Amino acid sequence: MTSFEVEVPADTPLAGSEAAVLLTTLERMRALVEWKCSGLDAEGLRATLAPSTVTLGGLLKHLAAVEDSHFLRLMRDEKPGAPWDTVDWDADPDWDWRTAADDTPEELFALWRAAVQRSRVLVAELLAEGGLDLVGTFVSSRTGESPSLRFAVVSMIEEYARHAGHADLIRESVDGLVGEDPPRD
Repeated sequence: MTSFEVEVPADTPLAGSEAAVLLTTLERMRALVEWKCSGLDAEGLRATLAPSTVTLGGLLKHLAAVEDSHFLRLMRDEKPGAPWDTVDWDADPDWDWRTAADDTPEELFALWRAAVQRSRVLVAELLAEGGLDLVGTFVSSRTGESPSLRFAVVSMIEEYARHAGHADLIRESVDGLVGEDPPRD
């Protein structure tokens, strides 16, 4: 590959609709983070890479919280349910990161996978209602605007992409696993 060629994952629709490209990218980011976090015991999910306190377990719990709040909040202006509804986020803004060490790998993955599934269902409903141009009911106090579904999806991709880099570094420090693409079935 020359410096001018772009390597595109096989499952990316090169001429697909905007929604197909964005959702495929989001699913690829989800799969990458899942792969980087999978196969580890509790100790592996608690490992840090100094000076950061970020762990793979914390990353999973944080992304579950973001999945559960992001689309619901931006598009429906609703707050998520348990376990997030009992947290005093003002008093403990890092609750998701901090408490992940108390959860088993199975609990963390179950929490994250359930949140991802709820997001998939909600995004499918929202696409059917109005596509990527659908405007949510949340009103930003900063701008007075409400976000579109397009903004919400891109924002979620950004969240995963940011944390995928953390996952790369931490996982490599735990057991040497490197790579950009999880193995395909």
